[in-house]
Amino acid sequence: MTPPNASPTLDALFQRILARKPDALALLDPPNKHRITGQPPKRLTYREADRAVSALAAHFVESGLPANSIIAVQLPNTIEFVLTVLAAHRAGLVVAVLPLLWRQSELVAALNRTAARAIVTSSKTDGVNYADLAMNAAAEAFSIRHVGGFGDDLPDGMASLDRAIAKPSATTRAVIQDGRKAAMVSFDVTPEGFRPVPRTHLSLIAGGLALSLESDVPQAATVMSAFAPTSFAGLASSLVVWLLSGGALALHHPFEGDVLEQQIGEHACDTLIAPAQLALRLGELNLAARLPSLRNVIGLWRAPEQVASSPTWVGQPASLTDVYLFGEAGLFGARRAADGAPSPIMPGRHGAPRELPGSSIAGEILLTARGTLALRGPMVAVAAYAPPQPPGDTLTAQAPRDYVDTDYAARLDRSTGAICITAPPSGVVTVGGYRFLSQDLAEWGRRLGHGALLTALPDRLSGHRLAGRASDNARAREALAELGLNPLMVEAFRDRSNPP
Repeated sequence: MTPPNASPTLDALFQRILARKPDALALLDPPNKHRITGQPPKRLTYREADRAVSALAAHFVESGLPANSIIAVQLPNTIEFVLTVLAAHRAGLVVAVLPLLWRQSELVAALNRTAARAIVTSSKTDGVNYADLAMNAAAEAFSIRHVGGFGDDLPDGMASLDRAIAKPSATTRAVIQDGRKAAMVSFDVTPEGFRPVPRTHLSLIAGGLALSLESDVPQAATVMSAFAPTSFAGLASSLVVWLLSGGALALHHPFEGDVLEQQIGEHACDTLIAPAQLALRLGELNLAARLPSLRNVIGLWRAPEQVASSPTWVGQPASLTDVYLFGEAGLFGARRAADGAPSPIMPGRHGAPRELPGSSIAGEILLTARGTLALRGPMVAVAAYAPPQPPGDTLTAQAPRDYVDTDYAARLDRSTGAICITAPPSGVVTVGGYRFLSQDLAEWGRRLGHGALLTALPDRLSGHRLAGRASDNARAREALAELGLNPLMVEAFRDRSNPP
């Protein structure tokens, strides 16, 4: 059901490809999937993927999940993640993506903040029992009414989604296909604290379209995604880029370098999506000789202030596009020129691709009066970042704002007029794809008793790394694990006398 003048949804993009080439290869699992989840790797055509998506959508409808309710997903970078997202949209649901490192504390907070009605996970991933984590979190989130999982040995009360795919139902639900409807919720940490960030299909597609056009991903491309999909950038750069190209999506659960190179070679992948540091490392290891099929590399920078000082990209057959990520606020990309240096980022509107005059506006880059970088455009969820109402002045309406302040410190280069990003948000610690408030780290350190310390140290690759000190590091690890905190905090108290 599509209203007049409606923009497409992700499922509508998928079904357009399905109608053109149902027997073309669509999805490819990591070859080491058995080690990751205990399940054999799969290869699905568009027709086979469509059947699985319809079966899962029917299961969600029959489970009593109302249209427009939120379904939380905590899955590795395998075919099941893609199928679940598309099935949720086909059933008229909104997907909340949960990072894999989250444990019970963060899961419960996210489920309660979004009033999620269901959670989907796998039995085990990398040896961690995610099924038990989901069941325990669901017990503390009163809105949860359905828990589903992929894999074997699921706990009592968790529905098997593998069985739902194997025994499909004909149940359907009429869903309005309109890109202006909510598609996903991701989670950010800003100086003001933890916040859910909802986005429409249109916003999500705009992010993927900006990346696809800037990096010149060809039609029918075989795209290799080695970036965790549990964020706006993760979904836009993999799922959306794949649907826009209409080719095949090969998935790599980060990171095993030998397996990644094997996948790129075996599938003749022409586009690689990966963290920028990994992409640059591949370039240093004679990428041209070992991966001759590769023509496009999309490198995502979780610490965008590091792009300017990164190594040059020279002597490679593949082009490199730097993608600047600003938490969940938004992103923009810039393809490197022949000299291999990062392209200058100019303030104002930028198209997709940037160098083509008159191209569609992908967004706008602003400098605020505070000396910080702000974003505006179709992919930016402005309402989610609206400033809080001033205390004691509740009758005064906030002035409307059509941009999001990323809180990244920035300035203009006097000679070129380009924007220089100089520092991440104050008070926010970034460890890879995870963000914490520095005051929260200090609070958890204090809870461990006298003399305990949990802090963040600068790290060239991930932005920061966590380090902890306590009178008894082993006991501190046990206490943090019992509180349901993620492994980044727990392992900050590992014994430094032994290799990690």
